[in-house]
Amino acid sequence: MHTYNKIMTNFWLVMTLLIVAVVTYFGITEGFKRWNFYYLFAGLTLLMYIVRRWMLRRMEKHLDFLREQKENDSQGK
Repeated sequence: MHTYNKIMTNFWLVMTLLIVAVVTYFGITEGFKRWNFYYLFAGLTLLMYIVRRWMLRRMEKHLDFLREQKENDSQGK
């Protein structure tokens, strides 16, 4: 599961960069007045990357806490 989460986190970052590159290219060739709205999608994918990364770190801290708690319980018995 950890590998899947890392892949999906990187996926959102790559999608952000790809969308920015494509929208900028089309903005230059066809005019930004028509394409500037699509930067919203880049913002959404960047937000997904940030939220995914934050949740992954939060999950790792929680798993570490559970491991530590399990070790403390096993030593106490």
